[in-house]
Amino acid sequence: MSLPLTEQAVSVHPLLAGRWSPRSFDATHTIGDEELLTLLEAARWAPSAGNSQPWRFLVGRRGDSTYQRIFGALRPGNQSWADRSSLLVAAVAAELREDGTPHHDPSYDTALAVAQLVVQSAALGLHAHQMGGFDPAALSTALNIPDGYRPLSVTAVGALASADLLPEELRVRETATRERRPLAETFFAGSWGDPLRTGQDG
Repeated sequence: MSLPLTEQAVSVHPLLAGRWSPRSFDATHTIGDEELLTLLEAARWAPSAGNSQPWRFLVGRRGDSTYQRIFGALRPGNQSWADRSSLLVAAVAAELREDGTPHHDPSYDTALAVAQLVVQSAALGLHAHQMGGFDPAALSTALNIPDGYRPLSVTAVGALASADLLPEELRVRETATRERRPLAETFFAGSWGDPLRTGQDG
């Protein structure tokens, strides 16, 4: 299956240009220990404010109880495809530092760790799909997540499969071209809404 095309103003690293979030995963694919540890190590070395490292992860491999409990907390729309992924990884943020003071923004730091896991997935020839469509309370109960820790996302990781395996609605979305806002509508300088100008602007 062809990957969705990315229109770029300038070339970026192939790992970033080729990254996308498929829903069709190979249900026969498994991730070995070395690959798994590589993914987790990439997340572990993410930057964080004051090196506070507020992230925690619950990792399920397809077929084990952790995977099933994470899957059970997903919204129905995500359950319709996520059970074919090799891994389900729940990202959780600690709201307090070890000294009991509040983290400034643990969600930001935890998202950086997830992003590094996602890029490392691409480097291994895998694909990752991040999800916000889950029940945080159900996930906390199912996985005994203590108070003070907030579930933020679930990421499915695995090998790509044909979009033909998906229902019609998802198949159309799977093969659609990726789009992003133009640079001029996203990056400003001088004042809000004033596009950042570079020497390459016409």
